[in-house]
Amino acid sequence: MSGGLLVVGDVVTDVVARHRAPLARATDTAAEIRTLPGGAGANAACWAARSGCADVRLLARVGTDRASWHEERLAAAGVRPLLVRDEEAPTATVVALVDAAAERTFLTDGGAALRLERGDWSPHLLDGVSHLHLSGYLFFAGPSREVASQAMATARERGVPVSVDPASAGFIEDSGVPGFLAAVEGADVLLPNADEAVLLTGLPDPSDAAAELSRGFPLVAVTLGASGALVAASGRTLARVSAPRVRAVDSTGAGDAFTGAFLAARLSGAPPDAAASAGCRAGAEAVTVLGGRPPAR
Repeated sequence: MSGGLLVVGDVVTDVVARHRAPLARATDTAAEIRTLPGGAGANAACWAARSGCADVRLLARVGTDRASWHEERLAAAGVRPLLVRDEEAPTATVVALVDAAAERTFLTDGGAALRLERGDWSPHLLDGVSHLHLSGYLFFAGPSREVASQAMATARERGVPVSVDPASAGFIEDSGVPGFLAAVEGADVLLPNADEAVLLTGLPDPSDAAAELSRGFPLVAVTLGASGALVAASGRTLARVSAPRVRAVDSTGAGDAFTGAFLAARLSGAPPDAAASAGCRAGAEAVTVLGGRPPAR
């Protein structure tokens, strides 16, 4: 398999605050704070390009406030930005609170990201594309959910495989599991983390959840953080791959790194277990730096 990767998703301005002490309520807590480019879709696209995919494109909506800055960062990472400028809403912003254990908590303002609309999609966006990836955040707002459905329908008509990253257990729980599963029905690859897989199936064990999800999706890869990842198909777990041991600084974007490297490997012809191993290596690299994008080389 070869060809272009089109990611339809979100571009976000991340404000990452890494604090070593617990948050002190009603007073100050010392922190290392950085403003960085982010977004699940954008991060995955950058990691796919970093992992060897030569043609990576990203469709997303951003506010005019940060559009040029994000376009420059994406292009520098090897991604072709197809950004729609929104004059009414600001670029999505996430405040990521990262504790001493590198675990992150997000405060999310969806801004322009969830305002992707029908007119932003064209079947021509799939010209030369061998794989379509959809960020799960698209499915949590009416307009962007409609675009995701359009994109998936066009891809299926053309025989282009589709993958989905569920993106947020919290948002899935708020919107409802049945509705989310109905919206992503027909995807060829599902890429949840362990919490999302458990939530989507109601099964407490991630391995069982991965196997169950693979009854509805041809290929499922479940990320397990530092414990690696599971690959499942046809109702059974095919492989469990380990992740390199590293000193974690910030877990923001580790799942996006896995997704990008996994898809790049699959596009190059790698089998699912080897693609998952590539994803785990990228995820391990991602947690060693602040933010969700690949470190500069």
